[in-house]
Amino acid sequence: MRIPAHSVCTAIRDDIVSGVYERGSRLTEELLARRYGVSRVPVREALRTLEAEGFVVTRRHAGACVAEPTEQEAADLLEMRLLLEPLGAARAAQRRTDAHLKVLRGLVRLGQERARRGNSDDLRSLGGWFHETLAQAAGSPALTSMLTQLRHKIAWMYALDVPSDPMEYWAEHGAIVDAVARGDGERARAVTAQHTERATAAHRLRFTSGADRAERVRNSQHAVNTPSLRH
Repeated sequence: MRIPAHSVCTAIRDDIVSGVYERGSRLTEELLARRYGVSRVPVREALRTLEAEGFVVTRRHAGACVAEPTEQEAADLLEMRLLLEPLGAARAAQRRTDAHLKVLRGLVRLGQERARRGNSDDLRSLGGWFHETLAQAAGSPALTSMLTQLRHKIAWMYALDVPSDPMEYWAEHGAIVDAVARGDGERARAVTAQHTERATAAHRLRFTSGADRAERVRNSQHAVNTPSLRH
């Protein structure tokens, strides 16, 4: 049975995000095909997709490698999400279906229940499902795809602290759903913007890229080698 390239792509992406493949490490078609039990054809297609998404780069004499994003590139992702998440919520208020609304309300109920119990692992998963469903409710495949890629890349580059007040965190989710249910796009946009901005503060960068480390070393050396002004 031929395994589709998008399934292989998902598997490789998940392993990159979870740290199975370190930043800068080589991704050879032969080893990947062996790991996922497929031929090299879907692996090749998957690597092209992941390169377009920014998870993989092709280097001369090395081939496909896991990308090494800079701190600025990581910061840009959070800024992009601050713009796109509220847009998605506003669109969802106009385009959501009853099915979307049912799932969103169910996730809020579960999130509030888990928050009362203090189950942080479940809260992370439920939060991801909530925002994925909200993006789908926007009724724009292009926007949904961009938000999905942003979530994957942010999860790759950042660790997320547990909310200091999980109940308030899920109350914000509930307010978003209320606005979406009423078809109030401006309210959905405003509440989501506030929620996303607060959530951004809980993100901690997982890494310092080689380029950033080198720049810091150069700056440090420059400071050390500067002659003292005191005599």
